Parts: sequence; C-alpha cells; structure tokens
Amino acid sequence: MNSINPDIRKAQTLPADFYTSPAHWEAAKEGIFARSWQFLGDEQRIFAGPENLHPTWLLENYLDEPLLLSKTEDDKVKCLTNVCTHRGMLLAQHPTKARKITCQYHGRRFGLDGQFEHMPEFKEAEDFPRPCDHLHELPLKKWRQFMFTSLDPSVDFEAIARRLDERLYFMDIESFTFHPELSKVYNVSAHWALYIDNYMEGFHVPFVHNDLGALLDYGSYKTECHEQVVTQIGYASGTDFTFDLPEGHPDYGRDVTAYYIWAFPNFMLNVYPWGIQFNVVRPITSTFTKVEFLYYIHDMETFELMNGSQLAEKTEREDEFVVEAVQRGLRSRFYETGRFSPSRETGVHRFHELVAESLA
Repeated sequence: MNSINPDIRKAQTLPADFYTSPAHWEAAKEGIFARSWQFLGDEQRIFAGPENLHPTWLLENYLDEPLLLSKTEDDKVKCLTNVCTHRGMLLAQHPTKARKITCQYHGRRFGLDGQFEHMPEFKEAEDFPRPCDHLHELPLKKWRQFMFTSLDPSVDFEAIARRLDERLYFMDIESFTFHPELSKVYNVSAHWALYIDNYMEGFHVPFVHNDLGALLDYGSYKTECHEQVVTQIGYASGTDFTFDLPEGHPDYGRDVTAYYIWAFPNFMLNVYPWGIQFNVVRPITSTFTKVEFLYYIHDMETFELMNGSQLAEKTEREDEFVVEAVQRGLRSRFYETGRFSPSRETGVHRFHELVAESLA
C-alpha cells in the first residue's frame, strides 16, 4: 500500500483496489483491526443483572475472536479469551453467574481472573501447568462506562479518550438513558471503508441530506484532525437546537448543533443537544457491512422536537444509497484513484493516511 501524500493539495485517495482486492481485505484484519481499539459495549448494561460472565465476539465474522468479559469478586472486569487452553473449547456459551470458569468438555477450571486452577486426570503430566495454561487476558480500557479492547494495540487508548472528552467533557453521559427500541443494526452492501469515507466529511451534506442540511450552517462547518480522532463540528443554521456549552469550552459562545467524532478505524459518536448516537461499523465481507446504531438520550423532548429518530433513519438511508453506488462504481475499469478537496475533505484525507500507514 503506497503512502498518502501528507499535503492534501497534492494527495490522491486510496486506490480502487484497496476496496476491491482480497489481499487488502485480508491485510486489514491484522494491520488495522487487530491493532486498533474495538468497542465492546456498555459496562452498566452488560453487568446490570446477576450474571458475571458474558461471552462476546471481537468483530464476529471478520476477526472472529471469542472473548469473555468476567467480573471478579472485587468487581474488576477482565477481558479474557473464551477458549479453553486444553483443547480449544468455547468456555461460555451465554451470560451466566458462576464462581469459577469451568470448561464443559473436560472440566478444566479457571478463576474469574482467568488463572488456571484445576484439571482432572493430569497428575502424571510433566511441566504442567505452564504459563500458557492460564486464559489470555486482553487489555480492557474504558471511556466513561464504555469498554474497548485490542488484540495488539498500536496506540495509547488514553490519547483517544482525551480527544473524545475535549468536546464532550461537560456531558454527564453516565446518566443518559439507553433506548433499545430506537437502536438497530443496518445492513450496508458496501466495503466498510466506504462507509467511513462518507462519514468523514460534510461536503456531501448539501447534495445528499436536505433535512440534515437544514440544521447545519454549511459555510461554517469545521473539521479538526488529530492522531487517531477526527472531530466535525456542525454549527447551527438557526438557534433552536444548540448545546448549552460551559465557559472555557473550545466552542463557548458558538451555536453548535452537532458534533461528529470518529476514532480510527470504525467507531463514531453523533452528538446532539438531546444526547448521543453511537455508530459501530463492523466489516463482514468486502461488499457487506453491518452498522450498529445505539441511542443514549438525556433530553427526550428535544429529541422529539428535532425528529431525532426520523432524521437519523432518513440520513442513514441516504448514506447507504451513496456508498452502495460508490461500491459499484469502483469496479469500473476507468476509475483508479481520486483527489481530495483541500477545504472539505481533510477528514477523509486523515483516514486514508491512517489506512495506508497501517498497511504499509
């Protein structure tokens, strides 16, 4: 993968074969996703019940790594491999409450911290147990109550968390209410990176999103690019729906109606005066992606006045139409690469830089 020119005025986009080549698709698994921080979920929701063991998958059908979230007796959450170190059996099949982690195949037992404790019929085994007989523990990091992990992190999670809080520190997100009836998963017939490309700029808003565009002042739309995080700031075209920003906030005194914050490679927050809509992009195949929408609301009246659910649904369908058309267009024999708008596509440029660096 060739590098992206750091000078956006001269840079070319990722080539079409990044989106179509099986080799690039496979390379992204280890080069991008195994080394980045991936969203696991809301600790408050996952451990709301009595169950202290919760099996999950890290990007199921792509990385396909089986994981186990375990809460120990001292209320510490561990992210462990969900695979027995004896013969590879999945340890937990569904959420459960247990004092130990016990394999249902041959009875190997681990503590809730993943440490090997007992194995039947192994008295004669030499050099046992070994360090690798414990369950592997993955790093577990949190931003607010939201958990993230990585198979082999290449960047410091705290740097990402600081960027998220740069604009959102004043919001009491822990008290927001999750709304499962609004949350859903969209099926998009396009490469995962095309969905990100589209998310990373407001350039298309006047051409694609008439309702969303009515809320935003396109002329003042702003994009800030950082190491692994890009923040887009949507200033209001009117003053009906804006944040009450505290003094000292980077945007204090401005009428902001939306923040769109992306963390490399596939996690986004759409932040409005009513609350937050999380987007998690999950690759399935090179032409099929699932996008999870999670709603956390603290002001239902404003949500309804802004037609939050209808606006999100309409905007998402419009985005799907665009990225699915691009997916088909990239197969053309006459398209190889494009150029960036220096004034409107700095976010896309930063995304492409990170992709190229990860696959270099």
